[in-house]
Amino acid sequence: MASPQANRLTPESPLAAVFRQMGSGLFPPVTETFDRGKTIFFPGDPAERVYFLIKGAVKLSRVYEAGEEITVALLRENSVFGVLSLLTKQRSDRFYHAVAFTPVELLSVPIEQVEKALQSDPDLPMVLLRGLSSRIIQTEMMIETLAHRDMESRLISFLLILCRDFGIPNGSGITVDLKLSHQAIAEAIGSTRVTVTRLLGDLRDQEKISIHKKKITVHDPVMLGQSFA
Repeated sequence: MASPQANRLTPESPLAAVFRQMGSGLFPPVTETFDRGKTIFFPGDPAERVYFLIKGAVKLSRVYEAGEEITVALLRENSVFGVLSLLTKQRSDRFYHAVAFTPVELLSVPIEQVEKALQSDPDLPMVLLRGLSSRIIQTEMMIETLAHRDMESRLISFLLILCRDFGIPNGSGITVDLKLSHQAIAEAIGSTRVTVTRLLGDLRDQEKISIHKKKITVHDPVMLGQSFA
């Protein structure tokens, strides 16, 4: 007979359930909500909790000496973050700035409880590793996006990342399942709201995208990608 720990990591049991079971009676998991633009943690904050994203999207960024803020990842639902201390085996402060890119709902667990769960459950490290692997791939894609000097290429590259990680195929193409303001997009690609509004308008006039209730549909991602390749 399989153990309860093995059963909880089956495909039928979401990672959220694992997080809810990590806490003890003294340190139960905490559910939190953040409005768009609100900070979850700052660089330098103590790394005291590990987070699981239930709903929405979270932006991870780094602020450099010149004051420029660089987006390194845009996390989707079912992502785990705030685990750097677990990997380094050293209790360190936060490395990233974590911000609610959309309204979000989070589940968080004290880092001590996660450490205990990792030691007692041999399957859990691999579950977390899969999530982190996806994060690393997206970070590499974001770096490639920001390497483009012109803002149109940055915007197109970012739209393709959104299609990959938040896209829902339909008869019109792929719809990004996030309500995105022009300001939020501008912050993610290091641009301005005015520039993003103009560029999105150009793409819409070219019938490459459409926007309905702040949700963007890319009609042909392959063709859109070829436009700046």
